[in-house]
Amino acid sequence: QVQVVESGGGLVQAGGSVRLSCTASGIFSINAMGWYRQAPGKQRELVAVISRGGNINYAESVKGRCTISRDNVKNTVNLQMNSLKPEDTAVYYCRADSLVRPYWGQGTQVTVSS
Repeated sequence: QVQVVESGGGLVQAGGSVRLSCTASGIFSINAMGWYRQAPGKQRELVAVISRGGNINYAESVKGRCTISRDNVKNTVNLQMNSLKPEDTAVYYCRADSLVRPYWGQGTQVTVSS
């Protein structure tokens, strides 16, 4: 059974930090893992993605404020977000890519208060 489960998030004050964690299980040969977010009324967008080999891409809006990391043995991916802004408020989704399709988590809410 495939599972992609996020944890972390919550209500944070502007300027604060949050750490999101995700564990994927039941997926054969995970390639890229990443974090996406969707704010109310907006499309889902990439936040950060890391390949199995460690290549990383960040959205321009979070560069310098976010760090993504993964453990290929445990099939986990983490996202450390600092200097949070109200515009970072969104549901954050973890995604794990197998050889044939992506798998998404249910999402975790991050709310940044000003």
